[in-house]
Amino acid sequence: MIPGFWIAVSGLALVLFLMLHLGGVTLALVDAAAFESYAAALHQQVWLPWLEAALAGTALIHPFLSLRRTVANRQARGPAAGPLRSRRQGPWEPLAALAARAIPWSGALMLLFLILHIAQLRWDRPPAGMELTAVLAALRAPWSLALYVAAGASLGLHLLHGGESAVRRLGLLAPATATSLRQAGRGLALLLGGGFALLPVALVLAARAAADVGG
Repeated sequence: MIPGFWIAVSGLALVLFLMLHLGGVTLALVDAAAFESYAAALHQQVWLPWLEAALAGTALIHPFLSLRRTVANRQARGPAAGPLRSRRQGPWEPLAALAARAIPWSGALMLLFLILHIAQLRWDRPPAGMELTAVLAALRAPWSLALYVAAGASLGLHLLHGGESAVRRLGLLAPATATSLRQAGRGLALLLGGGFALLPVALVLAARAAADVGG
C-alpha cells in the first residue's frame, strides 16, 4: 500500500479513539461517580495495556509517515514551487488553508501534549476512585491548563485539514460526496477540537464551584 493510505488509516484510528475518549472524560463533568466507575472498570481490563501500546505506536507512526510524505511531495515539486493554494470559495476556506499550513505545528503541539498527558496520568496511574482528583491536579497549574486548551484547539485545526485529506487518500472524495464529506469532517473537527479545548476549563470551573459550595 502507498504511504498515504496508512497516513489516513492511522489518523482515522486516532480520531476514533479520541471520540471514545472525549465521551468517557465528559462523564467527569456530568456524573463524577459514573466517571470513576467507568475509569476503574476500564483500568481492570487485561487488554488495556495492549490497546495503549497500539495507540502509542499509532501516534508515533502517523506523524512519521506524514513527515515522510511531506518531504517527498516538496522534493517532487521542486524548490521553486510556492505553497499550494485552494481555489474553493467559502467562509471556511481561509481557516482550512491555515489548517493545512499549520499541520506540522499543530501535530507537534499535540505530540508534546501527549507526552505530558501520559506523564501526568498514566506513568503513575491513579488508584481506583482517584481519577478525577488526578485530572484536576494535572490542571491545577495555569501553564498545564493552557497547554490542554491549546492542544484541543490544535486538534480541531489539525482535523480541519486532516479529515478531508484522509477521505481523499482513501479514494472516497468523489464529486457527488465531496460537499457532505467536507461538512462532516469540519463538524467533527469542531466537536473534538472544541470539546477537548473547553472540557478542561469546564472541569476546573466545576471543581471550584463545588469547593465554594462545600466551603
